[in-house]
Amino acid sequence: MAISVGAGSRARAPRAVLVAGVLIAAALITWILTVERMQGMDAGPGTDLGALGWFLGVWVTMMAAMMFPAIVPMAVVVSRVSSERSQGGPGALASTTAFVAGYLVVWTAYGAAVFGVYRAIAAADPAVLAWDRQGPLVAGAAVAAAGAYELTPLKRLCLRHCRSPLSFVLHRWRRGGAGAFAMGLEHGAWCLGCCVGLMLVLVVLGVMSITWMAVVAAIIFAEKVLPGGQRVTVAVAVILMAMGLWIARAPDSVPGLTEPENMQMPMSPAVPGNMQMPMSPVEPGNMPG
Repeated sequence: MAISVGAGSRARAPRAVLVAGVLIAAALITWILTVERMQGMDAGPGTDLGALGWFLGVWVTMMAAMMFPAIVPMAVVVSRVSSERSQGGPGALASTTAFVAGYLVVWTAYGAAVFGVYRAIAAADPAVLAWDRQGPLVAGAAVAAAGAYELTPLKRLCLRHCRSPLSFVLHRWRRGGAGAFAMGLEHGAWCLGCCVGLMLVLVVLGVMSITWMAVVAAIIFAEKVLPGGQRVTVAVAVILMAMGLWIARAPDSVPGLTEPENMQMPMSPAVPGNMQMPMSPVEPGNMPG
């Protein structure tokens, strides 16, 4: 597929700024919503995820906040090529929107899978995961495994695709809104392969933790967008493996890690439709007659 670089170059710059601006603004808004909704909900490893609908609503908002800045280069290229193919008509906006929607569908499906695994573990109720038993060891091993994943060929392959938006669009271009949606699904799958280890860290250390959410989002942006992002993965791998050992041996000294009081009985978030009226204490003089 040939992409023109001469005619209309002056028109493409404002369009790229618009696409980038919309995604950054959406990320900012979703960050604000996430902070408001998740304030005080971090119970550390084993945080209760609430009801499925409630969790998915929070999860999608989190993914938009964390991922939108990192997909700006890809969305700009999709918008540019869509505009050239539709002669600047409304097809460019529709295609870019469909692409982002497909991307979010992948992360929504991943969130549903996380919820399913969590519920399966909660139903099994393994005592070994209690924080006063082997919980820190299991959490530390998971974080160390996420660090090791950073050094795998699969991670490098997925990151290469995420860092090459023009190459992706050149080889994977599909026409129309449905085609853009399919491209979003495919790019989301590559992004998932790139970030699955980092997301494991977030889920293990506290999926409702704003602190770990910000740390993981910063790493994802650095790896995907900043110059030399491929080299960042090596440093991240070393840090995560060291942190895994730290969590396993002395979790109470890890900055930003909320230690659960009892992993077997996690605190439930206040979910609409799941509110209970507090019981009033029995006071002297108010005894039933």
